[in-house]
Amino acid sequence: MSIKKIAIDIRNIGKKRTGDEVVFFNLVKQFSILDKENEYFLLTDRNPETDQELQKSITSLCLAPNFKVISLCERGANKFWWNAWMLPKYLRENPADILQVQYITPFFVPRKIKIITIVHDISFKVFPELVEKTDLFFLQTLIPLSLRRADKIIGVSRFTADEIMKYYKVDKRKIGWIHNAVADNFFVEHSQDKLEAVRQKYNLPEKFILYIGTLQPRKNLPALIETYVSMPMEKRKNIKLVLAGGKGKNYDTKIDDFIRDYSLEKYVLLPGYIADEDKPLVIKLAHVFCLPSMYEGFGIPILEAMTAGVPVLASNITPHAEITAEAALLFNLDNPADFSQKLMQIVDEDSTRTDLIKKGLLQSKKFSWQQTAEKMLGIYRETA
Repeated sequence: MSIKKIAIDIRNIGKKRTGDEVVFFNLVKQFSILDKENEYFLLTDRNPETDQELQKSITSLCLAPNFKVISLCERGANKFWWNAWMLPKYLRENPADILQVQYITPFFVPRKIKIITIVHDISFKVFPELVEKTDLFFLQTLIPLSLRRADKIIGVSRFTADEIMKYYKVDKRKIGWIHNAVADNFFVEHSQDKLEAVRQKYNLPEKFILYIGTLQPRKNLPALIETYVSMPMEKRKNIKLVLAGGKGKNYDTKIDDFIRDYSLEKYVLLPGYIADEDKPLVIKLAHVFCLPSMYEGFGIPILEAMTAGVPVLASNITPHAEITAEAALLFNLDNPADFSQKLMQIVDEDSTRTDLIKKGLLQSKKFSWQQTAEKMLGIYRETA
């Protein structure tokens, strides 16, 4: 069966959702370049005419004529009502061959519509204590049902696909994986003037260790702060720690506690959310990029840093090893001394830094959103 109509839930686009927004934004952008035959319906719960962030994102997508943005808005509607009623109602009236979502599949959608869901990670299953109770109830109730309803489940890494099979009773023939990649704006050369303008915009120091992403408990940022504190004071005076990301839902308040308790207000900086257009420049300015997470499905910022030519230090969790292939310095999560030693090494040793930068640039070339989108289109064809 050939595909004719593809519906994609793009509610996360334009919401500063970091990883999952990056995935859907870049998939849609590549679909618009690669596929001029099928009709695409991009479904959102907001009105682009009144939502500036959504309008900005849609404009950036440069959509082809066969792409339409459909606003399913209703005053007072929440995400549960949208999933349970508004989206299914639209699809009953406007049938599609494929529906692309993430995590939660809508119920009451005609069975003839094939549903493909992307699962970014299942951290809520592995570390339930780190998730807000209301979110945890929602996820624990709906994810098993959603995975059973989905016609195809796509993890963002081999690790994530394996985790789904480990924790859920799902037919393994439905499960696959496709790696994420790096946005096009990371391949643009930037002038020194632009770099300095971004430094001033976010009040960034001359030399800094950077983390960028959500500030959730599973990101393990208090451990990064403690490791930074273990550096000699003279060294800390010359290199700051920048934790970039919005203080959104499930913010790790221990970050504030540690900064206060260690009197680090001058050394640990929180510039807030970094705009997409500024992110490549902020990363490029960093001396070191560090992702100390306890759990990830992929780790897009690692690829972004390697693409920008910045040496990477990361926790030795399976997905980090999968995507870096020895192009990053990995520390043992269970060994604070190892974390401390490797942070000092990547900050100070020119030979280590040069080697990691070279390997990182080579490794990052193995990933592209065009390749990811082509693989996803192949799955659409197989599933339809």
